[in-house]
Amino acid sequence: MSPELPICLTCGTQYAQPRPDCPICEDERQYVPPSGQQWTNLARLREAGYTVAVEQQAPGVYGVGTRERLGIGQRALVVPAASGNVLWDCVAYLDDEMIRRVTELGGITAIAISHPHYYTTMVDWADAFDVPIHLHERDRPWVGRPSGRIRFWAGDTLRLADDLTLVNLGIHFAGGTVLHWSDGAAGKGALFSGDIVQVVPNRELVAFMYSYPNHIPERPSVVRRAGEMLAGFAFDDVYGAWWDATISGGASRIVDRSVARYLEQTAG
Repeated sequence: MSPELPICLTCGTQYAQPRPDCPICEDERQYVPPSGQQWTNLARLREAGYTVAVEQQAPGVYGVGTRERLGIGQRALVVPAASGNVLWDCVAYLDDEMIRRVTELGGITAIAISHPHYYTTMVDWADAFDVPIHLHERDRPWVGRPSGRIRFWAGDTLRLADDLTLVNLGIHFAGGTVLHWSDGAAGKGALFSGDIVQVVPNRELVAFMYSYPNHIPERPSVVRRAGEMLAGFAFDDVYGAWWDATISGGASRIVDRSVARYLEQTAG
């Protein structure tokens, strides 16, 4: 691991060397707080006493992260695919306890990340578990710490295994990606969406935004295309970016209805 490399305190992105700015936060999809740019690193985060959290989000599916909010506040997910566990999205915090807890779940065979806001310390995670990182090539410019572990892919879909497919929807970021697990939800299929397809509090809708903190909606043409692409995948559950942000049952219907509602609301 690289405990001294700089990490943006606001978004959790790790960079290969010190710098005065965080491009992720200076982009309009994120923000630099009024207090200004602040930096930390893994060594300081460990000294700060963050608590490792590993919690079941559905049968066999575990969220991993910290109990205290760090960066944007997302949690990652260990997806128990028959082809091997995959870490979906990533979190900034990593220590020996986190590695031990994930290893107890069976470890991971790969990392796949929805978009740049969750790249965080992905290279340290990949090094710790000796696995590749799958990112869409359209988001290559946002990588703050290059590594031979990163495998960029192109096009609309990438079959990671017989039961796992990455789908580039292009929402939020050009490379914005979701993960479809065909064996999920007891064989009905599950979608791991990060905040590309955002699970909202009432669990009866999902949202599509270009910028969440700055309340900029996604372009209707992008949402329409994403809805058409998702229509080709069967799924009953959706796992969003936050702890317990899960739609259990009827998820494809909810996504379809949300796309139609969004397009109706933006038509005028």
